Amino acid sequence: MGEPEFQQRISLFGRHIPLPQSRLLRISIGFLLLVGGVFGFLPILGFWMVPLGILVLSYEFAMVRRWRRRSTVWWRSRNGRRDRGQ
Repeated sequence: MGEPEFQQRISLFGRHIPLPQSRLLRISIGFLLLVGGVFGFLPILGFWMVPLGILVLSYEFAMVRRWRRRSTVWWRSRNGRRDRGQ
């Protein structure tokens, strides 16, 4: 038999969530999460969907991945400075 395909996973709060193997399905899920996050004021849908959609899309698009990494570095440096000052 052939080599097993690499299963991509998202790590959130210590949990590993597998992503579908289909690239088209991963992109669709990411965009649907972003669109659902825009309607965050409605019940069920929420603003929590925006960062999750960006996270899913960052596995597919280098531009989104760079933006996510920059925001992560910014957030950690911002919180680190605040913790040292208190």
